[in-house]
Amino acid sequence: MPKQPSFPGLRDAMKKKVTRREQFLAEMDAVVPWSRLLALIEPHYPKAGPKGGRPPMALETMVRIYFLQNWYALSDPMAEETLYDSEAMRRFAGIELGDDRIPDETTILNFRHLLERHGLTEAIFADVNAHLADKGITLRSGTLVDATIIDAPSSTKNKAGARDPEMSSTKKGNDWYFGMKAHIGVDADSGVTHSLDTSTAKLHDSQVWDALLHGEETSVWADKGYVSAEREAAFKASGKVWAVMRKAPKGGQLHPLDERANRIIAMVRAKVEHPFRVIKRQFGHVKTRYRGLAKNRAQLFTLFALGNLFLTRRRLVA
Repeated sequence: MPKQPSFPGLRDAMKKKVTRREQFLAEMDAVVPWSRLLALIEPHYPKAGPKGGRPPMALETMVRIYFLQNWYALSDPMAEETLYDSEAMRRFAGIELGDDRIPDETTILNFRHLLERHGLTEAIFADVNAHLADKGITLRSGTLVDATIIDAPSSTKNKAGARDPEMSSTKKGNDWYFGMKAHIGVDADSGVTHSLDTSTAKLHDSQVWDALLHGEETSVWADKGYVSAEREAAFKASGKVWAVMRKAPKGGQLHPLDERANRIIAMVRAKVEHPFRVIKRQFGHVKTRYRGLAKNRAQLFTLFALGNLFLTRRRLVA
């Protein structure tokens, strides 16, 4: 005779092992500045009408589901299904199965569109960084600059019968990539991403520079793709450190002092890879999810905001 199912809450209370998912969600729940983010979004969120009708889902529930989407690379339909499947995710979202309604994929999509329409993901990024600054985490002494390619689907087997026209191809080494780029400026001390810009993949990294600096740097650190005699002269004229990796002269070799300088620069700027690792490996964002640059740009602001919280979570709760 099969066992009688227990109540979900009781079953969870009797569980002896905390899963990695539960541990991750508990850590992030503790470091996300919920009150300031909810205050940021609330003026744009729909209210119940004077004539009654079905009230909108609780704002905090929708924000939590939106963050779950970004942490676990979930589409709108998959986010709905996962909420039915995962007790840990329902608990994080504040949903009790049987007592509360679970938002369907259209409700989840509409909330994402609301954030995009009002530029709120960029505001989330700025607000998270302001929260970290309030905690004394961002010092802004020097900036590490880099870019990464985010692949886009290259298949033409879709409704439009074509690849995304806002994405483009670029060659890196011997390989070709199709997609977009995320350009970031990272605080050299804390490793926090303080600035973000996006472009199509074919745009050279060096073309996105000014948007990645906050203007108060004492040093900048970057790879050979950012070499610029004009920028170097202007930056060093202010008594600041220009730590962009040296290039060998055409047909020649690097001077031993330049080789040594490059090794030192490489050691410092290695920290710029940490946000990319979190976005791509921890959060699974290895391909663009939407068509067009605008929607993907909006998502990247959220991803890097959450990435900053993930990278600093130990310091935030210390």
